Order: sequence, then structure tokens, then C-alpha cells
Amino acid sequence: MSFLISLYHKTCYNYDRPVFLSPHIFRLKPAAHSQAIINSYSFHVEPQEHKVHWQQDVSGNFIARVDFDRSMEEMSVEIRLDATLTPTNPFDFLIDDYALTAPFFYPPQTRNDLWPYLEITDYGFLLSSLVSRAQNLRGDTISFLVNLNNLIYKEIAYSTRMEEGVLSSEQTLQNGIGACRDSAWLQVQVLRHLGLASRFVSGYLVQILETGGTGSVDLHAWAEVYIPGAGWIGLDATSGLFASEGHIPLACSPRPKDAMPVTGTTGPTISTIHYENTVSYKVI
Repeated sequence: MSFLISLYHKTCYNYDRPVFLSPHIFRLKPAAHSQAIINSYSFHVEPQEHKVHWQQDVSGNFIARVDFDRSMEEMSVEIRLDATLTPTNPFDFLIDDYALTAPFFYPPQTRNDLWPYLEITDYGFLLSSLVSRAQNLRGDTISFLVNLNNLIYKEIAYSTRMEEGVLSSEQTLQNGIGACRDSAWLQVQVLRHLGLASRFVSGYLVQILETGGTGSVDLHAWAEVYIPGAGWIGLDATSGLFASEGHIPLACSPRPKDAMPVTGTTGPTISTIHYENTVSYKVI
């Protein structure tokens, strides 16, 4: 059974005075490796006095650079997409023989290719303690990933954090609570301390309700780990589950700042943000 979904996302920024905006980068188009089949997609920005240049960054993400032609008191971005979601088994993948048991070592050439995804930037007593506990989870690779995902899920409670940026791994562990992006970055760093290439992912999380033809959709963040033979495997530490058909990646990067849905600056102002996310579906 598959679902045909219609997703709508709008974010509006209101400024307390006319301001000029720097060129803005929007990472709001589904990535090529998304499990969802994208049937249609539209991207609309207001005010109309702007130019849009679609590009791909070094990680292969689709990005829209928007250059604005005048000052403004409001800027908004609107996304509409129709997609087909087909439930899949998240464990239905092959693993190369040498990587069937964790920990394992990448061959030299593969390790060179994955170098940006092995960079360790976070250190600290709490992080070292968590990595030591993770090392004790050794075993077959699938069980290891399941147990590691659950370990971080149980360690960090979820909260909605409106402040910008991503906390360091040590800060997240000290707090014992964090936003999805904080848990995702913690998971990336733990995996890298274990010698496994990983990347930060931002995207939409679509959840289908059983009745009524509606569901929920939110901007979300999770981690992906590179397993030889299987490729990039999504791990969602916020739920303790593997990424599924409802995880629609928008941007993947070695660093969180290069996967943010929107980046850009304004002149001095006080701004407020309003957003709307909706999704409807029908069974096909």
C-alpha cells in the first residue's frame, strides 16, 4: 500500500522596519536519494522583486540562491510538493563482507573519499564516556546500529528549541535534552569517534495518520552513516528508529551549517517568524 501525499510548507519573516537582505540560500528541495518519489514540486518566494538561481553544492544538494532587489518588511518562502510514499523495510540492504561486524575499517581509498565525513570536532568527558559505552555494543553491524540509535534516544530527551544553531555534543549531554538537530549532531560525532563516516541531514518528517486523510509534517534532522554495500543509512535518534519513507531529506552535509533549510542575513531589525506545515494524503 502506497500513499500519495500533498505537502505544503510556508515560512514568513516579518521585520519591524524596511531592511535589505543578503543573498539567501534555500535548501528546501528533496535530495536525489530520497526514498519518496517526487511527482511535482514548486518553490515560491515573496516579494516578487528577486532572482532565483538553482544550483547544486559540493555535497550534491539542490539549493536555490535568491538575490533580492529592494528593501522589504516581509519575506516568505512557500513550498508545495506531491510525492508517493511506499512503506519499505529499513533493514533491507546488503553489507559488504568485511563490514558485517562492527567496528570495521574502511579500505584506504574508501576512507580517503569519506574523509570529510570522518572529521571529529567535538570532545569532552561526557562524550568520551558515551563513546566508550557505544564501543561495548560491538556485534553484527545492523544490531550495533540499532543499539547505538537506542542508546542516544534514551540518553537525550526531545525538546523544541527555538534558538538558532546546533549545540555541541558535550552541551547536549550536559543538558540531557535537545532539539532533533542537537541529537543528530551528537550521533554524527559518536559515529565518527567510532571510525564510521556519518553526515548531518535536514529534511521533512511526514507522519501519516490512520484515518482522515491527513497527517503531520515538520522540518526535522537526523544522521546518516555510511555502511559499505548498503550506502548511506538514516538513523533518527529523536525516535530511536531507522529513517523510513516518511523521512524526506532536503540537504546532507558533513557539517550542520551547510544543511540548514535557510541561511542569509538582514540589516539591523527585530524579526518574527510564522510558519505553516500541512500534509494530506490518499491511499493508492
